[in-house]
Formats: sequence, C-alpha cells, structure tokens
Amino acid sequence: MAKKGKLTQVAVKIGTVMGKADRKVQKVAKAGTLAKKELDDISKQVDALKRQLQKTAKRLKRALT
Repeated sequence: MAKKGKLTQVAVKIGTVMGKADRKVQKVAKAGTLAKKELDDISKQVDALKRQLQKTAKRLKRALT
C-alpha cells in the first residue's frame, strides 16, 4: 500500500470534522424546529384555557348577581 501524503491526511481530517459539524448543525436545527412547534402548541392550549377561564368567570358573575 502506498503511503498517503500529509496533505491528503490533513484534507481527510478537515473533511471529517466538517462532516461531524454539519451533522451537529442539522440535529440542532431539527431540535429547534421541534421546540418551536411544541411552543406553538402550548401557546394554543394556553389561549384555549384563557378563553375557558373568561367564560367561567362570566358565568360565575351572573350566578352571584
């Protein structure tokens, strides 16, 4: 087997590091997208609960007067 030159070895290491970094970036981006979706869902639930609380408060006021 022929020996690889130093330049080739360095290029391989650089490519490997770039590939690993790219995978990490993709994982972080995917996690960020998922977190945003979950946050939107939670926001919708909070809005629904707020409306429900307003309706209940309104009914309670009417019942007490």
